[in-house]
Amino acid sequence: MNDFLKNLDTQRWDDHRYYHHSRINQTLHLVSAISFVVAYALLWTDPVLAALIAWLVSMTSRQAGHFFFEPKGYDHVNQATHEHKEAIKVGYNLRRKVVLMALWAAAPLLVAIAPGLFGLFDPQQVPYIRQVGTLWLALGVGGLLFRTVHLFFIADVKTGLVWMTKVLTDPFHDILLYHRAPLYLLRGQLIDPGVARRG
Repeated sequence: MNDFLKNLDTQRWDDHRYYHHSRINQTLHLVSAISFVVAYALLWTDPVLAALIAWLVSMTSRQAGHFFFEPKGYDHVNQATHEHKEAIKVGYNLRRKVVLMALWAAAPLLVAIAPGLFGLFDPQQVPYIRQVGTLWLALGVGGLLFRTVHLFFIADVKTGLVWMTKVLTDPFHDILLYHRAPLYLLRGQLIDPGVARRG
């Protein structure tokens, strides 16, 4: 168990120091984390609504932070190129995220082209938005399980299980880590000067 927690701490630390330099990105991660916690609560009563919140608010804010605001040049703090960081990324690097987000964007188009998804839903009983939400729920669960099992083969079972645990607990950890980011941003601080220091 100690080894598992140590690996979890390492994955969290690497993710923070490599991919969360921007205070805008950190603030967007805070928004994402709070909405993910809301989505987690809704999973027990309305999983489709939970998926809609998770994808429309949580994932879009989280990925916008990475794609548009995080520096992509040489990382002087960690002495690493962006290409090196992408190559060693345990979870979804930017290339993999593009594929995931493309599948996310394709779901509403698929439902529009084929209402009811070839008999999977009754379009008269299940509204368009709930069909899309169901597809997004499947995509979220599928994306998590796919990368976890993929890591079993390209690394080992422990790495995959640690990564899955990290992803599922990220919202709570991000709230603790980035709750002050909006305040720093309001003070005009765009880059976290302490990103290489453990809190």
